[in-house]
Amino acid sequence: MTDWLVGLMESLGALGAGLAIALENLFPPLPSEVILPLAGFTASRGEMDLLDVLVFTTLGSVVGALALYWVGALLGRERTLAIAAKLPLVKVSDIEKTEAWFLRHGRKTVFFGRMIPIFRSLISVPAGVERMPLVTFTLLTTAGSLIWNTLFVMAGYLLGENWEVVETYVGIGTNVVIALVVLAVLVFVGVRLSERRKGRHAHRR
Repeated sequence: MTDWLVGLMESLGALGAGLAIALENLFPPLPSEVILPLAGFTASRGEMDLLDVLVFTTLGSVVGALALYWVGALLGRERTLAIAAKLPLVKVSDIEKTEAWFLRHGRKTVFFGRMIPIFRSLISVPAGVERMPLVTFTLLTTAGSLIWNTLFVMAGYLLGENWEVVETYVGIGTNVVIALVVLAVLVFVGVRLSERRKGRHAHRR
């Protein structure tokens, strides 16, 4: 992956870094914790302008997020509820509760969500489903992405040859997030199965 990123940046410069970040939003397995520090390191060697890197990577983040926003917008609330109704263990009320929560905290969620691994990409979809005003979504996404991108680009810029250290530490944080998500899913499934068993016992009586 590193060789591919290096080749992309050598061919397109800062625009290549921005393109990689746009793709990272659509395909989360492409990690920004690799792309951004590597771009910063490349800038430290004088092969790209640092300001251009920050501008193009943030632009790439916004473009990728907008693509997912429109996926959510095209999906829409009614389709989302219809899909939820067909999923095992998921209730329509779960989606409605999530929807109500997002309507109350959507702005903070979009802004801070841009700085959380995995959720960086996913948060754009519910924003589209709920049709958060496009200008608001774009501004919040731009602000959150600029902070995240600047931190990682500057880390790579300052660390130089040791830029891969960033990936190591962020990888730990990503694994923690994944573990928490898996735990939450297991708890959710456990609660739903328990509710089903209780419902069956009550019905037999």
